Amino acid sequence: MASALAAKMGLNSLRRKQAKNFNVRITTMDADMEFSCEVLDHDVSKEEPITLNFLAKFYPENAEEELVQDITQHLFFLQVKNKILEEEIYCPPEASVLLASYAVQAKYGDYDPNVHRLGFLAQEELLPKRVINLYQMTAEMWEERITSCYAEHRGRTREDAEMEYLKIAQDLEMYGINYFPIRNKKGTDLLLGVDALGLHIYDPDNKLTPKCSFPWNEIRNISYSDREFAIKPLDKKTDVFKFNSTKLKVNKLILQLCMGNHNLFLRRRRVDSLEVQQMKAQAREERARKRVERQRLEREKHLREVAERARDDLERRLIQLQDEAHMANDALLRSEETADLLAEKAQIAEEEATLLSQKASEAEAEMQRIKMTAIRSEEERRMMEQKMLEAEMMALKMADESERRAMEADQLKQDLQEARDSERRAKHKLLEITSKSTYSPSAVPGDAMPPDLSFSRENLSFDFKDTDMKRLSMEIEKEKVEYMEKSKHLQEQLNELKTEIESLKLKERETPLDILHNENTEKGTSNFGTSIQNASPSPCHPFCLRV
Repeated sequence: MASALAAKMGLNSLRRKQAKNFNVRITTMDADMEFSCEVLDHDVSKEEPITLNFLAKFYPENAEEELVQDITQHLFFLQVKNKILEEEIYCPPEASVLLASYAVQAKYGDYDPNVHRLGFLAQEELLPKRVINLYQMTAEMWEERITSCYAEHRGRTREDAEMEYLKIAQDLEMYGINYFPIRNKKGTDLLLGVDALGLHIYDPDNKLTPKCSFPWNEIRNISYSDREFAIKPLDKKTDVFKFNSTKLKVNKLILQLCMGNHNLFLRRRRVDSLEVQQMKAQAREERARKRVERQRLEREKHLREVAERARDDLERRLIQLQDEAHMANDALLRSEETADLLAEKAQIAEEEATLLSQKASEAEAEMQRIKMTAIRSEEERRMMEQKMLEAEMMALKMADESERRAMEADQLKQDLQEARDSERRAKHKLLEITSKSTYSPSAVPGDAMPPDLSFSRENLSFDFKDTDMKRLSMEIEKEKVEYMEKSKHLQEQLNELKTEIESLKLKERETPLDILHNENTEKGTSNFGTSIQNASPSPCHPFCLRV
């Protein structure tokens, strides 16, 4: 298959000794095909550095199976992403959002709400301008929907996210097709589409749905003479399709693409060479090693998170116990202050009772003295009787007040006793809480401490030489079931995204490709969502090109 070279390479070290001409040759190897290009004697700009774009000429039928090296996959991902953003490959709006979420996962890794806050995608180009103009949505609304899908991709590595992107992109109608303007023998303007599966004829205004197709395994031969091509189907009853292009360079390019795609079509349906099998085995072993390493890191990360949560729980418990101890200590201080205040009030009441008793005694002595002098005169006696009566009343009043003060003193003594009892209880509770809050390493639960993890590379071994056909069949069935589940989940995601943004669509801004895609979807003739990776190989008729 063709190596996917989609990176922009700045040739800073290239210096031209001549004013205009230079020679460059670049070669790379991936899977079973060498890709090379030559830049010979071209007029170039005098500005430095010189930027050259190296792109894949032939697209893989199944990216997951054919892209062996990670760097090849990454470069091909950049090329396909660029073509989608530049609208050279038509992509429905809901698929554009999902593809953008995988592109964000590949660049930023797992979603972290504390890091990836609103606005972190403001400078990123993630959606085609056609999709942005088609809906009445702000940049924040688009970012919110992309981030919602991005959060679901947690745990995927950059390679996994890029491969998911390519698996969705390879089901798009315009994926991997090179279009050329042609004319049939009647002079009608048409478009010729060349891709990995065959030749397709389109109307100039409809690049999504071909008028007719010629799969490689149904073509007997293609003949080229001067400026005219003739496609001869395998079925001799079918008419020969003839067309021509006005430019000689375009004719040569069409011929090269036909030859290259047909050779790859045949090669993909043969048994891989020993070198390719070794490359794929090494790639599988490397991916398995990375997967085990990633699982080990995830396990260590999980154990660390468990230990941190246990530590946080212990810290919260310690803080809670400290708060309870502070509260108990405050309650003890308040009870002590209350007891002191009650003791002071009891002392004051006792002093007042003693003073009232003393005054009552003085009143009684005064009454006796008045009685002794009352006989002196009648008037004095009357006055004395009156004074005596007043003194008696005052004595009774003083006695009552003394009795009340005595009762109040008894009550204060009782309150003082209760306060002292409460103080003893508070001290006892403070001692209990203080003994409970004592922290020691032995108090930590045994299962909260992370076990001692050890990892030895010598314990890992990978055996990729399994010849048990039964187990291989079971693994293939398992992969098919997993693929069907992923496809079902993917379709649900796309339908959900389409439902969310459909109400905001501006019908008057729909492009002809949008209208054609919607009509094909309603008719059930759209190729999007139908994977080509399970296409059964058909026997290929020997293919010949006559020039």
